[in-house]
Parts: sequence; C-alpha cells; structure tokens
Amino acid sequence: MAGNLRKVVAASMAGTVVEWYEFFLYGTAATLVFNKIFFAKGTSDLDAILAAFITYAVGFAARPLGGIVFGHFGDKYGRKKLLQFSLVLVGASTFLMGCLPTFAQIGYWAPALLVVLRFLQGFAVGGEWGGAVLLVAEHSPDRERGFWASWPQAGVPVGNILATVVLLSLTTTLSETAFLSWGWRVGFWLSAVVVLIGYYIRTKVSDAPIFVEAQKEAEQIKASSYGVVEVLKRYPRGVFTAMGLRVAENIMYYLVVTFSITYLKVQVHADTSDILWWLLAAHAVHFVVIPYAGRMSDRFGRKPVYLVGALGAGVWGFVAFPMMNSGHYLLIMSSIILGLVIHALMYAPQPALMAEMFPTRMRYSGVSLGYQVTAIFAGSLAPIIAVKLLEVYKSAVPIAVYLAGAAVITLIALAFARETKGIDLADIDTADAQRDGRSTSAAAPA
Repeated sequence: MAGNLRKVVAASMAGTVVEWYEFFLYGTAATLVFNKIFFAKGTSDLDAILAAFITYAVGFAARPLGGIVFGHFGDKYGRKKLLQFSLVLVGASTFLMGCLPTFAQIGYWAPALLVVLRFLQGFAVGGEWGGAVLLVAEHSPDRERGFWASWPQAGVPVGNILATVVLLSLTTTLSETAFLSWGWRVGFWLSAVVVLIGYYIRTKVSDAPIFVEAQKEAEQIKASSYGVVEVLKRYPRGVFTAMGLRVAENIMYYLVVTFSITYLKVQVHADTSDILWWLLAAHAVHFVVIPYAGRMSDRFGRKPVYLVGALGAGVWGFVAFPMMNSGHYLLIMSSIILGLVIHALMYAPQPALMAEMFPTRMRYSGVSLGYQVTAIFAGSLAPIIAVKLLEVYKSAVPIAVYLAGAAVITLIALAFARETKGIDLADIDTADAQRDGRSTSAAAPA
C-alpha cells in the first residue's frame, strides 16, 4: 500500500511541478521581461507592468473553463487520462511562448499571440489541479489523507524553485541586453524536457479503486450525472464553501510571489538577483511546511489549521510591507517566508478538505469548480489591484487592507465548512447513493 501510494504521489507531484514551473515562469517573466518586449512603451514602468499582469490574468480566467471541461471528462473517464493530456497541453503552449516574436518585430500581434498561448496554458492548469490531488486523495488512508494529499500542493513551490533557479542562472550569467534579447526564452524551451519526464512518470499509475467502483456503478445504471450543472444542483454548499475558502489563500499567494517582485523593484529599488534569491529561500521553506501542515490537519482537524492561516493572512500585509520597506535583506526575506508559511496553513489542508465535500462520481468537477472559479476574481486580479493601489495611494497600507478583507471572506466560508477529518470517502458515496435512491452496493465497496 505504502509503496503504491508513494508512486501515486510522485506521479501527481511530477505533473504539478512541471505545470507550475511553466505557469509561474510566466508570472516572473511578466514582471522582469514581458513588460519590456511585448508591449508598447507606456508613461511609466508600472503601466507596462500592469499590461503584462493583464495577460497574466488571462491564464486565471481560463482556469475555471479548464476545470469544468477536465472535471466533466475526468469524472467520466478517469483522472489519469486527463492528467496526461493537461501536461502535454501546458508544455506545448509554454514552449511556443519561448518562440514568440517581440513587439518591435510584429507589433500588436506579439501580445495577441501571447494572450492566446496564456489562455491555453491556464486552461490546462485549470484541469490539472483537481485530477492531481484526487489521484492522491482517493488512494490515501482516511486518517492520513491530509498529509498525503498535501504533497501535490508541495509540487507548486518545487516548480517555483525550478523557475527561479533557471531565471536566476540566466540573469546572473547573461548581460541584461542578452537576457532580454534571447536568454529568457531558454527557460520556456526547457519546459519540453520537464514535460517528457512528468508524462513518463504519469504512465506508471492507475486510478484509485474507489473511482473504478464508482465508474462501474455509473455504467450499470447508465448514469449521466457528471459535470458542473450536476454538482451545483446536488452540492452547492460544497462548491461555494470551497470558493470562499480559496479567496484569502489565493490572493495572498500572488501578493507574496508575484506582486512582491514589483513592489521590491519599484518601491524598494531592490536588485533583481537579490529578489530571486529571497524567493528561492521562501519557496524552499514553503515546500517543507506544506506536508507538515497537511499532517497537522490530520491530527487537529482541517478547520483549526485553516483558521490559523486565514487569521495570519489578515495581518500579514500590515507586518510584511514595513519589513520590506526597511531595505534590510534579512527582514525582506523573512517577510516573504512568513507569507508563504501562513499560506501553507491554508493551502495544505485544501485537497483533503475539498475532496471530502463531494462523492466520487462528481468529485473532480466539484473540487475543480470550487478551486478554479475563485482564481478569476482573486489570484488573477490580486497583482493588478495591488499595482493600482500602489500607484494611486503610494502606500502599501491599502494593499494590506485589501488582503485583510479577503481573509474575512475566507473566515466566513470556514464557518460554513464541515469538519471532515478521518472520514471514509466510501461513506460519502453511500450517503450520495441513498440520497438519490440508488443501490449502495457499488458505491460502498468492501
């Protein structure tokens, strides 16, 4: 059991690392590169950065659509098949980004093509998360689901570390002219290598027995109860609670890992290499803390761990931005690390908590919808809103207030969430079958 579970975790993490390496490579490049080569010169540095962040937001807008489409077919045909397709799609779109001509070469076609590829990238990532975490959650023992299901989440900082290492290597070994001319493209082309590795690892695993049983039941009764409409009709509380839980976590993450780059460059006038080093250290800590927070959710419950994270998000901005303004390297790095530690307390319990909200037959659709829709108005807009607040008020205090408001929304959602620590997923399927008057023989395998 343990050996097979580790293989499943490795397969889920491999794809997650690949896809988030590519997704966040774009996020970092949006601040450091794209604002200079894909957009017309604006009136200020912040204008160009804002334009780059708008294309960044396109990827988030595409994620719910990807979650809906992948969720529908993932519930119907299996998690593994859809995960392999999402990996190829995100890899191809990222590789092609590295081949794009610049604004100086083809004018407005450059940002237009960038937007198309960013949409495809976001679409694939939107389908990735639900499948990756469910592949692990549905294989995990009931009492350890929080720990094991948190490992795909830990793939996010690993992907970030890879992206940061690549960019750090390029920015330190190349002149700024060479980096802006061709060096940045190398990081995007390297996606082809990591995609092949991730795809190979994912061929070595299969769907969980509980999904296979649910699929057999659906075939026996000729069920067509898949997709977003069905899950919204049957489990609206789960979907909307999941959305609310994501608000503070999603906004905070992109303030810490994306907007902080802009803030440190424009407001603190920090060196690009220094910023990347600080982020590298923070991502490493994030990777270590996520599984530990997942373990705590198995011991103390999903809600208590999440509560500490949401409260921490509410106060982080008021503490972190003054630390950044100090200009002291150690304080700046500590502020970023603190942000990702707080984030981990919300991020780690999410897969188990959300998986435990829905029955197997519509779990992929439920978690994908609850997780990805929030990204449209939370993570995608967070850097844009933060940049505009900084531009208008010349202060980070409104940004801290913005994050605190998001924390309030998440705390309200948490109050409506049920504590599901240790629950048997088969019991959820049994209750779902009884609710619909279906036979429970296939829904609750021995």
